[in-house]
Amino acid sequence: MDHTQDRKGFNANQLKMIAIAAMTLDHAISVVFPNYPKDWWILVCHMIGRLTAPIMWFFIAEGYHYTHNVKKYASRLFLFAVFSHFAYNFAFGIPFLPFQTSIFNQTSVIWPLAWGLTALAIMDSSVLKHWMKVLLVVGICLITFCADWSCIAVMAVISISQNRGDFKKQMTGMVAWVAFYALVYVLFIDKVYGILQMFVILSIPFLKKYNGERGSWKGMKWFFYLYYPLHLILCGILRIVLYGNIGVMIGS
Repeated sequence: MDHTQDRKGFNANQLKMIAIAAMTLDHAISVVFPNYPKDWWILVCHMIGRLTAPIMWFFIAEGYHYTHNVKKYASRLFLFAVFSHFAYNFAFGIPFLPFQTSIFNQTSVIWPLAWGLTALAIMDSSVLKHWMKVLLVVGICLITFCADWSCIAVMAVISISQNRGDFKKQMTGMVAWVAFYALVYVLFIDKVYGILQMFVILSIPFLKKYNGERGSWKGMKWFFYLYYPLHLILCGILRIVLYGNIGVMIGS
């Protein structure tokens, strides 16, 4: 599908703002109503929150395609992942040092996003042999397993990038990887919230309307880099005010 032909749809900035709004709602609800409550309206809020990750994955793949300097882009993401780790863990009461309480959800989704971008560069390498690429991607999956959205974020980015130009294949691959993530969630964390992960499908109509344009505001990238840790810090302060210094989700 050629998104550039549909100028009446959403540009990148608009889709990213949708992702930011959904993320903020999801995180705020997680802090105010912790420990996976099953109230219908709370579940609806978390369903809306599933819009965020696919939009993030999609634009990591798009960013890789358009960037003039992959190394600079990746370096910026890894630095951002370090800062975001402390903000994310503070938000939800997760120890800063990983694996003290769980193997799940030990750092933010920015960590696998940065490695997802790295994986794209590896897959496109003309120097590495195929078996080397596979081995490196497996290694990346292992070191991102502990993050929010786990290594599924890496594989979704790869799937979206490798199927660029075929929207149906992009979304089918993404949903297939999320289904695997949902299964793990159902088996080891929470059945209802595992099924809830499949509501990433809500992002598909929005992404289908992507018109290939960035949008007129060039500050979106820096806005997100500032907004993401700040909103998490505010969530952490709210958590402490409401419940004290206790964890409020898996990993804490």
